[in-house]
Amino acid sequence: MNQSMLILHSGAKAITRDELDLIPVPPETETYQPVSHYGLANKLLNISRNILTGFTLSKESYGIAKDGKQLFGVLQFSNTADDIGLAIGFRNSYDKSMSVGLACGASVFVCDNLAFSGNITIMRKHTKFVWKELEDKAVVTCYGAQHNYREILDDVERFKTLPFNTDTGFSHMGVLYGKDIISPRQMTVAKDQWLKPKYPDFEPRNAWSLYNAVTESLKTSPPQEIMERHIQLHDYFKNFVLNS
Repeated sequence: MNQSMLILHSGAKAITRDELDLIPVPPETETYQPVSHYGLANKLLNISRNILTGFTLSKESYGIAKDGKQLFGVLQFSNTADDIGLAIGFRNSYDKSMSVGLACGASVFVCDNLAFSGNITIMRKHTKFVWKELEDKAVVTCYGAQHNYREILDDVERFKTLPFNTDTGFSHMGVLYGKDIISPRQMTVAKDQWLKPKYPDFEPRNAWSLYNAVTESLKTSPPQEIMERHIQLHDYFKNFVLNS
């Protein structure tokens, strides 16, 4: 199921899980153990399905860049209680540009916007025992995902209670640009979404609406930066709300 969550930056494209298996995996050497994009997606899918009881897989999205050498993927899970789903994000590369990374968070059903918080679980570089370590850390990440998810839901409720007028939104976008969380092009997208929200859910003038205006723009981030930027964004809003 390849969905529209990943708009991706120039030169990247969305792809299905089955198509990941068509991308040539680089050869193994004495010092390099490749992690197959397809194998990684399947392993995380199986582990998360077994551990995330009470949740059902609703969407899976994958994006590749640099002719398939870089991958970013998201597994979205839903339950019957919330309008925000649990998300498992991951990345991988065939060109040694980034190590395998995992993050857990939430996704907004109405727009597929992501909310990651906490830390990215980074694997060792692609060396001999990477698959064993990957499996161990994937299990730990999935077990911790539900706690992380509930914390994000609490954060969202606080974001909704903090009113922002138009100029306040502009001020925060400027800070986010200054902190390199959003690019100049993404700032334009965030501004447009803030002034004229695509979705009625974000018409109220509050921190949650601005958060989603910015996360809409982050869909064009490069695969190796998507999780970091979402975590930086969430930390920024959380710290601001807690100090307000």
